Amino acid sequence: MALMITDECINCDVCEPECPNGAISPGDEIYVIEPSLCTECVGHFDAPQCVEVCPVDCIPKDPDNEESHDVLMAKFERITAGAS
Repeated sequence: MALMITDECINCDVCEPECPNGAISPGDEIYVIEPSLCTECVGHFDAPQCVEVCPVDCIPKDPDNEESHDVLMAKFERITAGAS
């Protein structure tokens, strides 16, 4: 399941550089997560790094983008294919 950023986001800028897939970017009012790039850090880390650094706990799982660990791993492999 991809993650999402809720409107409790304070735009503190700490989550964006922590995302190994580049899935987090500034939105119109708050940061947003691109579901097609979010692997919840599967393949990179044991826990989602954005969740680990968020000071206001505003990054839950996105119920509209449910994915199993296997699907997240396949997405990680697709995203990192060809990377050196």
